[in-house]
Amino acid sequence: MKIAVIGCTHAGTSAIVNIAKCYPEAEITVYEKNDNISFLSCGIALYVGGMVSDAQGLFYSSPEQLAELGVTTKMRHEVTKIETDAKKLRARNLETGEELEDTFDKLVMTTGSWPIVPKFEGIELDNILLSKNFNHSNTIIEKSKQAKNIVVVGAGYIGVELVEAFQLNGKNVTLIDAEPRILSKYLDAEYTDQIEASLRSRNIELALREKVTKFTGENGKVSKVVTDRGEYSADLVILCIGFRPNTGLLRGQVDMLDNGAIIVDEYMRTSKSDVYAAGDSCAVFYNPTQTHAYIPLATNAVRMGTLVARNLMTPTVKYMGTQGTSGIKIYEDHIAATGMTEASAKEAGIDAEAVTVNDHYRPEFMPTHETVMLKVVYEKSTRRILGAQMMSKVDLTQSVNTLSVCIQNGMKMEELAFVDFFFQPHYNKPWNFLNSAGLGALPEVPQSAHETGRV
Repeated sequence: MKIAVIGCTHAGTSAIVNIAKCYPEAEITVYEKNDNISFLSCGIALYVGGMVSDAQGLFYSSPEQLAELGVTTKMRHEVTKIETDAKKLRARNLETGEELEDTFDKLVMTTGSWPIVPKFEGIELDNILLSKNFNHSNTIIEKSKQAKNIVVVGAGYIGVELVEAFQLNGKNVTLIDAEPRILSKYLDAEYTDQIEASLRSRNIELALREKVTKFTGENGKVSKVVTDRGEYSADLVILCIGFRPNTGLLRGQVDMLDNGAIIVDEYMRTSKSDVYAAGDSCAVFYNPTQTHAYIPLATNAVRMGTLVARNLMTPTVKYMGTQGTSGIKIYEDHIAATGMTEASAKEAGIDAEAVTVNDHYRPEFMPTHETVMLKVVYEKSTRRILGAQMMSKVDLTQSVNTLSVCIQNGMKMEELAFVDFFFQPHYNKPWNFLNSAGLGALPEVPQSAHETGRV
């Protein structure tokens, strides 16, 4: 059995390692256009900020390790054409220019995503960078050494983490986003208001509700970012606007969302027989809405890659869907979220309500008892939990993983109220704050038949 795998980051590495273990007799060939594999791009800000000093710790596999499993890895090879019906592909060696053809019995598409780069005027100027792979991170570190004014465009997780890293390194930092709030896809306003205040208190300039229109420069290097509302000095610009799936090779051959994300079933099968896909190139089944959505996360990728291997020959293990669960640490704040925010639920046309708990996470008689702010969003008619967000100065983020399971299992608020959690003063209160959120949404107790006039 010949298996071709296109792309080798999170999903690809997971698929390859598990396929090799499940089918040791298979002939596995990996095509990767970069000069490295399995880079944890979520660690770029930690690397840039100096918290991670040895970049090798951000890799969890190598061509040599895959070779030990019997896998042939063709590095710096870009696949240029795939014929799914004929089960053929064409690839080009990026170092020699040589072209080759190959055949496959099974194809695994793990081509990931690529940053969105709008065609701004001046985009060709030097020192306008992306933040996606290992080479990007090295370039950012090198160029930031000489930079004084750094502008980050895009206030998602990556943008905010880079802003923190640059500020800690003593740079003047500006964060630009067209949205009215930072992290608006993940958190409601009561959270982002506090985070924005934290950033501003450290002299980070937030240029929100502003759209970049162009870049201007001197001597071929960027010097200013121009928006529809102002201008910002910049020796270095990092674009973190978002990602789109790398799926052009299969366009017109498999079913996709409008943005090009490949649609897979619960066994990671595409609409074309013997073609599988996983990771950031795919749409995922989003449990809160029960629809396919594009949610590029490393956690989704490694799960989907592993499932490809398990289901490659026979449908065996179903994908359980995702809640898009994520977390971030910004200065001293530990933040996590799962599922829908109240704002996103309402944008989706769902009649949603929310309960917010502000409480000490453990008894006040303990030496420390930091406050946790937890918000749980639920559907009003069914009382089904849709999402949750939490923030605290102490790390309580694992509680959001618990709520992710609740959403995945279709739990209701009254069930959350009475879930069995342990109590120990070192860790929590007799009523865990998760229970408290459920209690806060309990329906009113119905009156007796006599009191309502019924007999």
